[in-house]
Amino acid sequence: MEMEYRISGIPCIIRVTHFESVKGSFSRNADSDLDYYGYVDASWEVCDRRGRPAPWLERKVTDRIEDEIYNALISFVRGN
Repeated sequence: MEMEYRISGIPCIIRVTHFESVKGSFSRNADSDLDYYGYVDASWEVCDRRGRPAPWLERKVTDRIEDEIYNALISFVRGN
């Protein structure tokens, strides 16, 4: 799965290599907060517009940008 994106204003493609969404149980007997609320686990690579890996662009990804990509991926996958 691929999503068009911009990092520091540079157009690129985010290629999803792993995406797992686990729905929470909302049970009082849940073993952890992850079991109660659920979670999303995702990994991706940054590619140029032609789909080639772009490590030079990936180095521009800060923690804030990583969070933005993560949230954009969740919306993209869920169709929001």
